[in-house]
Amino acid sequence: MGAYGWISLTTDYGTFDGFVAACHGVIARFAPDVRVIDVTHHVPPADVARGAAVLAQTAPHLPPSVHVAVVDPGVGTDRRGIAIGTPDGILVGPDNGLLVWAAEALGGVETVVKLANEDWFLGDVSRTFHGRDIFSPVAARLALGAPLTDAGPTVDPATVVRLADPVVAVGDGWLEAEVVTVDRFGNVQLAAGGSMLSGLGPELLVGNVKARRAQTFGDAGPGELIVYEDSAGRVAVAVNGGRAVVVLSVRPGDMLRIAER
Repeated sequence: MGAYGWISLTTDYGTFDGFVAACHGVIARFAPDVRVIDVTHHVPPADVARGAAVLAQTAPHLPPSVHVAVVDPGVGTDRRGIAIGTPDGILVGPDNGLLVWAAEALGGVETVVKLANEDWFLGDVSRTFHGRDIFSPVAARLALGAPLTDAGPTVDPATVVRLADPVVAVGDGWLEAEVVTVDRFGNVQLAAGGSMLSGLGPELLVGNVKARRAQTFGDAGPGELIVYEDSAGRVAVAVNGGRAVVVLSVRPGDMLRIAER
């Protein structure tokens, strides 16, 4: 697959402690000329689905990279560490569903290996910090051009853990979809693709709250609820000057109905 000039990091480590810096440091020790992009380190703790969604929506916009993702409540158990080869990059992390959506966004799964080459690990591996001791040094070596299969044996892609696809349903004048993410502005992103809005009129109900279809936040008055296609191509709900998540009282995993009124 060749060498990569970039490694991306997506974790739930936060930035109050030294966890992220340790991962940066390990990468720099092995691959000092490879640059690191921090996607986010503020995935809610142990929220694998949120990490998977953020990575899948971000990775296609990055340069060809080795993508390290660590949201890993099963760290230290018998869950596998894996690397996935795709046409547009490599993903490294735990086999808990975190990587698959991003792999599909990068062109699909081509090869999967189990991380088993202990010569690539960082000395004595901590039971609780595989991001530093396994995933970062493996990613550094892959970025330098080491063959993916040198990281460990290939495994059947069908055995890789996959998260359940979010629920979406559509009918005459309505759609229902699972909340995928809520961003820091309080905007609520749904699993439904933005094209599904084409079957709805301009005046809507989101749950029991009046809303309107819009293309920009400025299309609505202050405090007004809007339904729009967001930058990831998903149906989203926002409040001009407010927080839709507060108005709707929802969180990721909840179902939300949008209907004509």
